[in-house]
Amino acid sequence: MSDQKTIGVIGAGAWGTALAQVYAVAGKPVTLWTRNDDVLWTIDFSRVNDAYLPGVRLHENITVTSDIARAAACDVLLIVTPAQHLRETLRNIKGQITPRKPVVLCCKGIEMASGKMLSTVVEEETPLAEIAMLTGPTFAAEVGRGLPSAATLAAKSKAMADDLSTILHSKTLRPYASDDLVGAEIAGAVKNVIAIASGIIHGKELGDSARAALVTRGLAEISRLAVAMGGKRETMSGMCGMGDLMLTCSSMQSRNFSLGFALGQGQTLDEILGERRSVTEGVHTAKAVMVMANKVGVEMPISSLVEKVIAGQITVDEGISHILGRPLRAEGQ
Repeated sequence: MSDQKTIGVIGAGAWGTALAQVYAVAGKPVTLWTRNDDVLWTIDFSRVNDAYLPGVRLHENITVTSDIARAAACDVLLIVTPAQHLRETLRNIKGQITPRKPVVLCCKGIEMASGKMLSTVVEEETPLAEIAMLTGPTFAAEVGRGLPSAATLAAKSKAMADDLSTILHSKTLRPYASDDLVGAEIAGAVKNVIAIASGIIHGKELGDSARAALVTRGLAEISRLAVAMGGKRETMSGMCGMGDLMLTCSSMQSRNFSLGFALGQGQTLDEILGERRSVTEGVHTAKAVMVMANKVGVEMPISSLVEKVIAGQITVDEGISHILGRPLRAEGQ
């Protein structure tokens, strides 16, 4: 597979625009799709996506379009729409998916309506596609500015992951190939839920020690679910596991961490979401994670409490009290 392929980016939010910029700067022809006419006009007129990635002048190699079929006709597709809109997006581009065309998921989550992993949604809607996922410790604002970063490029086969890594690399974004698509997906989805809990700890001013403990136990429950779903435990120590969890659980640039922080400070969920333009995936993912965990018999106490807080079933203080009162257990369990 040649590294001179055209790149189609489906979704012109912060992350989609940042990825388009990375690959355009690397010399690849990029077509960026947006459904937002204001975003389209602004990029065309000023070469800046002020709504989602302000301050980054976009490279001339990026062609922006509102015609999704035009972007989907590219050799490699990066799907960067919110996870809950993935199925609808795939239905709109099904006619452009030729046999073995790479469809790279750059969104994270679990489909709420079905409880299915995103790769399963791709298999159902575009069965001809070669599915992969790009996931890891990356913030759009930094990647778009050309700051160095790394990610996991996961596919069902190592050969496919290696081929796509050759295409989807640049001087500033380094992909590490993996054949553990399931593990990468689970890590990318559940870390958003753990990040909400981490933000709550920070918002309640419970200290860095408490937050470190929570993140460590969060990684343990992510690993339990990943293994139960067929993923590899060692994947959790990579970019898409520990790396992404560290970043998402420690910075106000993270939408999930900052949402948890606001909850810990006493704001309501409706107040927080009402002020936001971008989707906070952990809010949608928490319930789906628990449905999945219950099906495979995996205990996930942190994710469970986040789900209950978001659903309004318990208060933040009640959730913290419950975690602190849990029975002791051995390390590694």
